Amino acid sequence: MALSTFSIPAHKPTSNFSSSYFSFGPVLPCPYQHKLFNQVKKRPIGICASLAESGEYHSQRPPTPLLDTINYPIHMKNLSLKELKQLADELRSDVIFNVSKTGGHLGSSLGVVELTVALHYVFNAPQDRILWDVGHQSYPHKILTGRRDKMHTMRQTNGLAGFTKRSESEYDCFGTGHSSTTISAGLGMAVGRDLKGKNNHVVAVIGDGAMTAGQAYEAMNNAGYLDSDMIIILNDNKQVSLPTANLDGPIPPVGALSSALSKLQSNRPLRELREVAKGVTKQIGGSVHELAAKVDEYARGMISGSGSTLFEELGLYYIGPVDGHNVDDLIAILQEVKTTQTTGPVLIHLITEKGRGYPYAEKAADKYHGVAKFDPATGKQFKSTASTQSYTTYFAEALIAEAEADKDIVAIHAAMGGGTGMNLFLRRFPTRCFDVGIAEQHAVTFAAGLACEGLKPFCAIYSSFLQRAYDQVVHDVDLQKLPVRFAMDRAGLVGADGPTHCGAFDVTFMACLPNMVVMAPSDEAELFHMVATAAAIDDRPSCFRYPRGNGIGVELPTGNKGTPLEVGKGRILIEGERVALLGYGSAVQTCLAAATLVEPLGLRLTVADARFCKPLDHALIRKLAKSHEFLITVEEGSIGGFGSHVVQFLALDGLLDGKLKWRPLVLPDRYIDHGAPADQLADAGLTPCHVAATVFNILGQTREALERPDINMAE
Repeated sequence: MALSTFSIPAHKPTSNFSSSYFSFGPVLPCPYQHKLFNQVKKRPIGICASLAESGEYHSQRPPTPLLDTINYPIHMKNLSLKELKQLADELRSDVIFNVSKTGGHLGSSLGVVELTVALHYVFNAPQDRILWDVGHQSYPHKILTGRRDKMHTMRQTNGLAGFTKRSESEYDCFGTGHSSTTISAGLGMAVGRDLKGKNNHVVAVIGDGAMTAGQAYEAMNNAGYLDSDMIIILNDNKQVSLPTANLDGPIPPVGALSSALSKLQSNRPLRELREVAKGVTKQIGGSVHELAAKVDEYARGMISGSGSTLFEELGLYYIGPVDGHNVDDLIAILQEVKTTQTTGPVLIHLITEKGRGYPYAEKAADKYHGVAKFDPATGKQFKSTASTQSYTTYFAEALIAEAEADKDIVAIHAAMGGGTGMNLFLRRFPTRCFDVGIAEQHAVTFAAGLACEGLKPFCAIYSSFLQRAYDQVVHDVDLQKLPVRFAMDRAGLVGADGPTHCGAFDVTFMACLPNMVVMAPSDEAELFHMVATAAAIDDRPSCFRYPRGNGIGVELPTGNKGTPLEVGKGRILIEGERVALLGYGSAVQTCLAAATLVEPLGLRLTVADARFCKPLDHALIRKLAKSHEFLITVEEGSIGGFGSHVVQFLALDGLLDGKLKWRPLVLPDRYIDHGAPADQLADAGLTPCHVAATVFNILGQTREALERPDINMAE
């Protein structure tokens, strides 16, 4: 196969990237080169204004006459290029309108509208596999694949998921609620295709920060070795750290990868040479124009060839950078890559703008990554007001207070500065906060290294995201007994984000580790105290979990400075009789509410706050076991968590050898779909009414006793 390197003039985009050319790495044959060169032609600088740029967004649903005729991708196949561009405009308007009514991920979906149109025009899904990473970029994809009439249910109970979901549609060939997995999955699909003798295409879209995780590079390395045909589309929107509500506006992308991609996007010698080529073209004109372009093409290969070496050395054929908002070029390139008989993986590097086509998103990409319901005409979000702040904010304030008093405290997060509250910490301590990108494995071992040097690292990572770094937690932290502190946000059910972000398993997988201190606050004041406790534990690792949502309104410690708790000691909140409720974390509030429900029936329950799952408060558990007939443990976590540790102790201590009856209330052994938090708790059987019903059942009564004030449960 002949090898060549060249670049082709492309339409100059209006978004913030300098290069208007894209280059091709050394794999495809020369006929491919000439055919594609003839298809992708120079166009005048600038593009037609979109609806948003024309100021035509209103609060009412916009007219979408062409989109109204498209129910599935097959309906797009006969559209002209002009119509495809119109379809992209209407699709963007529809995304904006729908998200304005439901909330959700806006900016990332707006950035892939043209790509989505081009992919579904060129390829034949679902036979051809199209994977989206991260899955929150898939709203336009959902609209074009038979789900437009359900977009108003997005992220709601019994509605569409906010990410791709295999059980939702045959067009969602892989679920991607987390990040950086589609190259691995796509490679598996490509190899599976080859083993079964099929000939469909596999396209893995990866971007919006997903390229920063190590798994993406592991997959590219393996893809280059296996050499199966697949297409990887790098959606480069200069987003390496997700802009989850940063207080001070967008933060520059994190890491060397961002710098490398930026160098590919903007190359001063190339731009200068391009201007020379333009001058030659103007002076000589005519047939010499193509020759001048060729000079530019080969020069591009010599000047910036090292920029694409990262991908080419992994065995990928590199095409780029390409304007990801130019429908003509996208279709031309995708059609060529699809039809050319090549061997091996191809990477197409697209440059896109997050929030493209909606001025409010373009100007404030940090605020429009994920949005509440909003007015499309003004961009104003309808955020509900609350008398208390989120647990995330309370955690950040508590950590700042500890860091004020201890210069060794540092914070680490994995591309989630807003989501974890670490943007607040960064603003106060800019040299003591580390955003490592979407790289949880690295975050944990990086924190372990900091601990080795006498610093006090707090790793702020969502409960479900910490699953991605479990080996590092075990081997690099717990086994070596290093004092890394894990702040696990989004513990328990998380509402609209559903099972991909549900923090169901952290108690189970953290409390089984021999050296780990495991705790959970029952309210925001307790969270302040547990941050102080974690800061004080300096001889072993520790972790604490806290839920999504706002505090309950209890009084906070003076100056936001918590008081370290005695490790392994819980507390009794209500002294009662017969039945004891032993709650862990946010479930303590459920226990208190259940006690209030049954009190009018003459039954006073004991309610205790365990505080710690490891080490357990053995004295507290013995007291409850010996002074009550029934013990019910309550937690918003999976089987194998807090309740399992309690019953393990009860059994070994002989406390189950008598008359004590124990019942565990945990999340059911299944995944709970997205929906309103109240609906999820009801589905899980963890509402105060469910706890009260368990009390009635264990006492030999029925749940209907709640509605019969004549029954005295104490008798």
